[in-house]
Amino acid sequence: MTMKKIFVAAAFSLAAVGAYAAPAFNLDADVNRALKTFDVPGMAIAIVKDGKVVVAKGYGVRKLGEPTTVDGKTLFEVASNSKAFTAAGLAMLVDEGKIAWDDPVTKHLPGFQMFDSYVTGQMTVRDLLTHRSGLGLGAGDLLWWPSTTFSTDEIIAKLRYVKPATSFRASYAYDNLLYIVAGKIIAEKTGKPWGEAVQERILTPLGMTGTKTSVADMLATSDYSAPHSKINDKIAVVKPMPVPNAVGAVGINTNAEDIARWMTVLLNQGQMADGKQLFSAKQAAELWTEQTPMRIREPKPALAATKPNFFAYGLGFQLRDYKGRKIAMHGGALQGFYSTVLMVPEEKLGIAILTNAENSPAMASLYYRILDQYLKVQPSDWIQLYADQEAAMHKEELERQGKEHTARAAESKPSLPLSAYDGTYEDPWYGKVSIREEGGKRIMRFERTPDLSGVLEHFQHDSFIVRWQERNFNADAYVSFALNPDGSIERMKMAPISTETDFSYDFRDLNFTPVK
Repeated sequence: MTMKKIFVAAAFSLAAVGAYAAPAFNLDADVNRALKTFDVPGMAIAIVKDGKVVVAKGYGVRKLGEPTTVDGKTLFEVASNSKAFTAAGLAMLVDEGKIAWDDPVTKHLPGFQMFDSYVTGQMTVRDLLTHRSGLGLGAGDLLWWPSTTFSTDEIIAKLRYVKPATSFRASYAYDNLLYIVAGKIIAEKTGKPWGEAVQERILTPLGMTGTKTSVADMLATSDYSAPHSKINDKIAVVKPMPVPNAVGAVGINTNAEDIARWMTVLLNQGQMADGKQLFSAKQAAELWTEQTPMRIREPKPALAATKPNFFAYGLGFQLRDYKGRKIAMHGGALQGFYSTVLMVPEEKLGIAILTNAENSPAMASLYYRILDQYLKVQPSDWIQLYADQEAAMHKEELERQGKEHTARAAESKPSLPLSAYDGTYEDPWYGKVSIREEGGKRIMRFERTPDLSGVLEHFQHDSFIVRWQERNFNADAYVSFALNPDGSIERMKMAPISTETDFSYDFRDLNFTPVK
């Protein structure tokens, strides 16, 4: 997640027009108000300014229902904010002359293969980081999300079966799989797994002593946050979701104190506290240079003031502007965790917000509050604005789903006896799923994803809904069958029910056919 949801790439482009007068800035009061408003159990905040750590502390609790509070050392999964570490790891290899940004990927991973042979030959190391490969949004993410039994090498090998959505380098579409490939290059060129290489080459030199490169290592510590998701619109503790096969995209678990060190070196063009360069100023500039234009969407009228004048992706960072200043930022999302890291190079300002819940407005409202304070601009009541917007959008989505349910052909019946839909189905890139009768119910199971199983219920005609047993996924999906002229099943397709479903539940790209 995921990251989770395209909020990381787009929703944060929204901002207010000042319709609400903001109360006086008070970080502690603002954070506590946001926690309550957006139903977030815990949060860590780091702010750096002019090379100094201004804030690195925690708020709220690590786990709902327990009193232990978040502090500056409490670990959070930061998901796609790991992409910047992978980009920096590659930048260091460029400095060392071991790779070049525009080397073909096949020079370093000879077995690498995309669906199209031309793209295979032309794909460069730079292309791996810039979301312009032609893959669709979140394409192939079900290979690692939710936790799967695929190895990193298996995921990379399956790229050759993932069909592109657009032509190569034609447009932006966020993906995770190619960052997994980028992480593999780091492992190959350093001779160590991604986690060990990042630990040795980045975390240790920066003094990021608390940061871990796997969920398993995080859970072995005494100060970490539990993940929380909404189940039927109520916040609840959920189990962690290890993703050891996707670490190049989502592997970092860190805290406020350590992320402050990371932002400081980024804002100082790769120079560390001892004066040595972690990576060169030239590579630091490359990370924050626009590579792929991103679409600027028209926000809702009440959230228009920070519509950017430019919006692009660099190498591991999104790039945009706010109040005349360039911003380098990224978001991250995995089950139960959202985070954002934002820097204003001209102001030597860095802001990181780590949360143990899945709520992007909580973070957006706070980082705009902090930005306005440090940029000395007229503030707005971001918390209220984002709360109103979140409530309106959720209400709109529930109404849309209600209309869809009402409009269905409720009296229709499946074309075949229910037992005829049983069997094993196979998709070219994911592999196999099964549908079987268990205890009087039809159960769909994704073979390589232990937690992705659910009950099928009839929707209309030859379409069903799968209700996942892990209710915190919030990713129930339509399952539709197409028949051959003789009445046998030709194929099975899926699509998410809700527009709020995370895009990494990449059901739309699946094309299942029965295994004979």
